[in-house]
Amino acid sequence: MDYLLHIGIIFLVYAILGVSLNLVVGYTGLLSVTHAAFYGIGAYATALLLTNFHVGFFISLVLAICAAAIAAFFIGIVLSRFRGDYYALVSLGFNVIVFSVLLNAESITRGPLGIPGIPRPELFGIEFQSHGAMFFLALVLFVIVYGAARFLVRSDFGRALRAIREDEEALLVFGYHTRAYKLFVFVAAAAMASVAGSLFAVYVTFIDPKTFALFESIFILSLIILGGLGSLRGAVVGAFVLILVPEMLRSFGFPSDIAGQMRELLYGFVLVVLMLYRSEGMLGEYKM
Repeated sequence: MDYLLHIGIIFLVYAILGVSLNLVVGYTGLLSVTHAAFYGIGAYATALLLTNFHVGFFISLVLAICAAAIAAFFIGIVLSRFRGDYYALVSLGFNVIVFSVLLNAESITRGPLGIPGIPRPELFGIEFQSHGAMFFLALVLFVIVYGAARFLVRSDFGRALRAIREDEEALLVFGYHTRAYKLFVFVAAAAMASVAGSLFAVYVTFIDPKTFALFESIFILSLIILGGLGSLRGAVVGAFVLILVPEMLRSFGFPSDIAGQMRELLYGFVLVVLMLYRSEGMLGEYKM
């Protein structure tokens, strides 16, 4: 049972990441490859606050969201000046920068040694030590993030995001400040990603920079491409498939190194098939 709960928690972490990234890539049409950076900022902010300052988890969660939002605001100001491939390249660069800071700021982050001994959350004297308690916490956080994302995409703001994706120039003609819209959705997505980072840090109780490297951003991006761009449900489905498949491969009795290679092969095969026959993904509304 604990194993199934563990898979469920990891799935919910990536579902949060997928839902939040889909706001930027799926609904707004901005190819961001820097989501793992905000995932990492949330994880490190929570880990440092819990281990060094002994702040409660829920306070550290709020502060981690603020840290990611502030970082995203300044990064987003720069990114809002770019479009298309240039946007993707600059966002990729920011992911590399954040990873380098986490890796080399050893006096703060302990560099490649990582931060061990991160305490589990506690609320009113109740400690979230069991897998069941952590799954419940992860589910609550996922529902909050999903609800916030759904509210955004169903509002007038969400309709403006779709219009930016379809024809930003036309929206500019009607007097919309599209840069402000793109900046806001970028900051909102980063704040949501930091929630996943905080949850991951207190669940695993150890983090290091390699978890938030560029490959992680690519994995999250592949998740929403698989599930469907412009679909919150698609992001959840994509997370389910890409988290569940590697675990299914374990049941075939492959050695761990072969299972890892099979996973990469399967990811590539699925993405190629989707690009050829259903480029909008399983439940998506837009093509990549």
